[in-house]
Amino acid sequence: MNRLLIIGPPGAGKGTQAVKISEQLSIPAISTGDIFRKNIKEETDLGKEAKSYIDSGNLVPDSVTNKMVRARLAEDDTKDGFLLDGYPRNPEQVHELDTILAENNEEIDQVLLLVADNEELVQRLLGRAAEQGRTDDNEEVIRHRLNVYEKETAPLLSIYRERGLIKEVNGLGEIDEVTERLLDALK
Repeated sequence: MNRLLIIGPPGAGKGTQAVKISEQLSIPAISTGDIFRKNIKEETDLGKEAKSYIDSGNLVPDSVTNKMVRARLAEDDTKDGFLLDGYPRNPEQVHELDTILAENNEEIDQVLLLVADNEELVQRLLGRAAEQGRTDDNEEVIRHRLNVYEKETAPLLSIYRERGLIKEVNGLGEIDEVTERLLDALK
């Protein structure tokens, strides 16, 4: 079974790799950002609640995020596995994900950890910001995002390391090379 997580710093290519890996394994790539957008667009109760937080500039609370992930993982296309991108983000969400999966006698099978040198990531993100005309992504903001990632993700990584689930993969290089490394790590 392929119940997978993909974790990595901003700019490591998680979204790109999640799509490629999910296509190779014929499982859905599930991004919390996509779940939020879908619920907001469809004006579900959870979408309206999430939108109220987002519109006021606040983070969507775990309780809302957890409910959205629970609903998404209950959909039929996840029966043979899934690849979660962007969830869980903290130890409480790890516990909630464990609870959701345990209700069906399931658990996470592996955690793909994309690793990359921070200086390389800064340059990659600055390049992407220039390409896309994103003036909000300057070096100071990018370095702050990398620091926040390290601080927030460290507790998750220790939980999954204790369980022996982490597969570290170099996230730098050509997209297809990284995809091959990820697929090899899953074998």
